[in-house]
Amino acid sequence: MVEALEEGVKKYGLNVAASRLTSGSHILYQRLEHSLKTFFTAPAALLVPTGYLTNLVLAQALAGNFSHALIDEEAHPSLADAAQLLECPLVRFKHLDIGEVVRSVRRCGSGARLLLLTDGLFSRDGSVAPLAEYFRVLPKDAWLLVDDAHGAGVLGSTGKGSLEHSGLPRDRIIQTITLSKAFGVYGGAILGSISLRQNILSRSRMFIGSTPLPLPLANAALRGVRVLQSEGAGLRKRLQANTAYLRNALQLTGLVFEQTPGPIITIVPDGPRHSAQLKRDLLRAKIYPPYVQYPGGPAIGCFRFAISSEHERSQLDRLATVLKSK
Repeated sequence: MVEALEEGVKKYGLNVAASRLTSGSHILYQRLEHSLKTFFTAPAALLVPTGYLTNLVLAQALAGNFSHALIDEEAHPSLADAAQLLECPLVRFKHLDIGEVVRSVRRCGSGARLLLLTDGLFSRDGSVAPLAEYFRVLPKDAWLLVDDAHGAGVLGSTGKGSLEHSGLPRDRIIQTITLSKAFGVYGGAILGSISLRQNILSRSRMFIGSTPLPLPLANAALRGVRVLQSEGAGLRKRLQANTAYLRNALQLTGLVFEQTPGPIITIVPDGPRHSAQLKRDLLRAKIYPPYVQYPGGPAIGCFRFAISSEHERSQLDRLATVLKSK
């Protein structure tokens, strides 16, 4: 992928200096979109400069199409920002709560045109949205917008993300992804129907007026998709093995973690003193302390450890030793 990045700089330069709908279109973007729609078995893909922008670009195109938007209270901030652009009332429901979704649907009234917004895999704790259950309780014409930034490439038998994990077809589901997680580069993409893609091209000012992804990054992302196509099964197997190894090591000492599908271990400190001590101990063990404070998460924040397929067992052992002492 680094070679592809260097090749892209030499062959294409740094950027196209214009939006895709003026003079900034390039065959490389078309190749990457074709590669992504093939990987995810989607009718169409649209490349967006960043993962965060995918939901905002999409919301501009969808504005006015729905009477109400339902959103998980712990949804990613990009989804919360996108909801403000939909030009309809926003109803928040409790995290992963099917019963709350049912009650929210009733409050919206009969004939409501609904869009439910949720993460696929939640980055704070590795939990996965119950997408199939949402579809079961939503009206037959409701749509789902799934931010699958953390699930794409990781979940599902072939890495297609939370939709594949849930066994759902793509009907009435829009999937947004980032290229900065499992794909290892940068940028974002929207996966949906051909008509949705055309709607974005004609209605989203953010897309119409923005300069696209730098060409060297697009070239590297194209290589990243190919890596996941050819080596993804082995990478996911190693990732799952590393996650299970760390969880088992911690559980043997009495630490209890929810068995979520995501490769994430979350530690909520008891207070500021505990947090400061854990930071010091992690640094002493040459482990970066990934302390985060996300909207909807614990007020004090938490330590979120994202496991990689490339972590060595000695690194995981070092982390387990630090956490076990707490």
